[in-house]
Amino acid sequence: MAADFEASKPIYLQIADHIFQKIVRKEIKPGDKLSSVREMAIQLGVNPNTIQRSYTEMERMGVVETKRGQGTFVLERDSIVEELLLTMQKEIITQFVKSMEELGFSKEEMIHGLQSFLSEGDTNGDPI
Repeated sequence: MAADFEASKPIYLQIADHIFQKIVRKEIKPGDKLSSVREMAIQLGVNPNTIQRSYTEMERMGVVETKRGQGTFVLERDSIVEELLLTMQKEIITQFVKSMEELGFSKEEMIHGLQSFLSEGDTNGDPI
């Protein structure tokens, strides 16, 4: 089952983000072993080198560690979920602000639009 990837972001980063989301949702817990590079490549329909690059990037970020001959594991740190949540939140907000600025919205208009959206309780994507 091949995954659908966006053209605007490198695949290895999208794979890392997907794993981060699973950690945040507690589908993958600290201490859990990730699928092998080969297994993950088959599941996602990508080259094993792409998965290896994702795992290397996640290790560089301090989220996972690779134990030679055993596999790649999520680090057992209590703060890992909170750190990932804050990082993901910042990325989403940064992209939102950038998109709104490109459309010509001021900071005040962004804040007002977001407050209006949230106060109407519409979080399912329907038009306001």
